[in-house]
Amino acid sequence: MTLDDLRRLNLREAGNWPLLPKAAILSVIFIAIIALGGLLDWRDQLETLDRAQSNEDKLKEEYASKKARAVNLELYVQQLKEIEQSFGALLKQLPNKSEMDALLTDINQAGLGRGLQFELFKPASQERMADFYAELPINLKVTGSYHDMGAFASDVAQLPRIVTLNDLSIVNDKGTLTMDAVAKTFRYLDEEEVAKQKRQAKDVKGKGKK
Repeated sequence: MTLDDLRRLNLREAGNWPLLPKAAILSVIFIAIIALGGLLDWRDQLETLDRAQSNEDKLKEEYASKKARAVNLELYVQQLKEIEQSFGALLKQLPNKSEMDALLTDINQAGLGRGLQFELFKPASQERMADFYAELPINLKVTGSYHDMGAFASDVAQLPRIVTLNDLSIVNDKGTLTMDAVAKTFRYLDEEEVAKQKRQAKDVKGKGKK
């Protein structure tokens, strides 16, 4: 079919066209439909499909993570029990309010028993409150020999209750040592005090949001 033949084709007689021109026209129409469909409708569908596939990947990751947790659930439960037991053992080393006076006496006796002279033994007027425990700093100033001072520190560390020596300052005056320190002891809060701490924390949090 020549170029002149194509020029003589009449659109009104398209039904009588030879096969080749018909096929060419149909191909153009088909391509135009595909292009319009992509622009008008399929693009949104493809974007929706991409988002769904991306969400599918996230869901698969979440599933794998939750499955791993489920598989190791017994291990997590066992670890939680061990942590609770350890926490309970530590909690037992904290005296309650009624035992604090006895603990202060034990600290004092630990120094006197080693022959140290207390120039200062002053518990703080107020405790420092935390979530479930209170901290009581005690300002100490003691004098004695190097050996007795070391033995005192060892005795304090071996007390059945938790006591720490902080901010140590030791001065040597002709073989006699003078130690300034802050001994910190701790006690656990009773239920009423814990509830009060929670209320105060809640109030502070509420004020922070305003």
